[in-house]
Amino acid sequence: MANQLKDKRVAVLVANGFEEVELTKPVEALKEAGATVDIISPEGKTVRAWAEKDWGKDYPVDKDIKEVVASS
Repeated sequence: MANQLKDKRVAVLVANGFEEVELTKPVEALKEAGATVDIISPEGKTVRAWAEKDWGKDYPVDKDIKEVVASS
């Protein structure tokens, strides 16, 4: 699966309270496939995950949602 997404850029849109594994596993798989992944959020510089029964880690946001434009 390595490099199937080489030269592709993928935006992952998240907000505070997302299920941690629902961000980390897909991002890991996308990167392993060669994609460049940007975390996009309206929340500011970081987003906080929810991990089962409590708050999880904070993750850095690459770009604010106001900064991005979708293109093909």
